[in-house]
Amino acid sequence: VERAIRPLALTRKNALFAGSDGGAGHWAVVASLVETCKLNGVEPQAYLTDVITRIVAGHPQSNIDDLLPWAYAPQPLRAVA
Repeated sequence: VERAIRPLALTRKNALFAGSDGGAGHWAVVASLVETCKLNGVEPQAYLTDVITRIVAGHPQSNIDDLLPWAYAPQPLRAVA
């Protein structure tokens, strides 16, 4: 467990300079999402890119649970015409 959180613990010092309590809270949410992705075998950058794209494209709020890292299934790539 200590090895899994070590990269997070090393960057925690940087969170002290987040600028505000709100900034530190946002950093904590993103750090938590990244670590949850890693624990569930999901590539964090691809996950965040896809989830944000889906939300902007109008993903229904009633199905928001589908976008959580442990239930995440990437959309198949579409062919560009």
